[in-house]
Amino acid sequence: MAELVYPPVIGAARTMFKVLDLRFDIDGSEHVPRHGGAVLVSNHIGYLDFVFSGFAALPAKRLVRFMAKDAVFRHKISGPLMRGMKHIPVDRSQGEHAFEHALRSLRSGEIVGVFPEATISPSFTLKKFKSGAARMAQEAEVPLLPVALWGTQRVWTKGRKRDFGRNHFPVTIRIGKPMTADPGESAAKVTERLRERVQELLETAQRDYPGEPRDPADTWWLPAHLGGTAPEPPGGTN
Repeated sequence: MAELVYPPVIGAARTMFKVLDLRFDIDGSEHVPRHGGAVLVSNHIGYLDFVFSGFAALPAKRLVRFMAKDAVFRHKISGPLMRGMKHIPVDRSQGEHAFEHALRSLRSGEIVGVFPEATISPSFTLKKFKSGAARMAQEAEVPLLPVALWGTQRVWTKGRKRDFGRNHFPVTIRIGKPMTADPGESAAKVTERLRERVQELLETAQRDYPGEPRDPADTWWLPAHLGGTAPEPPGGTN
């Protein structure tokens, strides 16, 4: 079936990012499978992360179907766009329906995007991962594709006004090698391995992030362990 909505939305996003003069540094796109299903798993630090992590798959000419809360699908503007791009609504009171929808997409050869932290991490460190991504990969017998984003929180994140000014913000995206999710391994163990890999990629993205002079008051987007003023995660640094 022809993609009538997704390509124009990608074009609009590219135009917006060009206007904002975002400086992208994407590494690892060669790891995105050219064919077949996969579960793309990313950390979650900003409201536009689904756009940024979706960009990781574009060099492979793949479109990602993201799982997102059903409220977004009920919105009069975003709803038709989300449905047109074949994203997957998640009603947390009936999560099994979204899970089955995602399995169908994976088995038909789609890449499904998941944020296993479920919500934005205000500390910009990794929260605990839910096991849904691992279970989907195991049941559909597809690989997990780990992704880490850094810098996206500076554009728009929870508790901050969106900043759509021409600030030349760098955005770093790191894509890791696909991981197998052996059906014989516990979902908890697969999830643990997955989180460790995303953490490694996140640390790489942070190290690679361009150094720049910063106003001492402009450290809100850095986690405390990197010298910033973002809130400490519950229980201390992950």
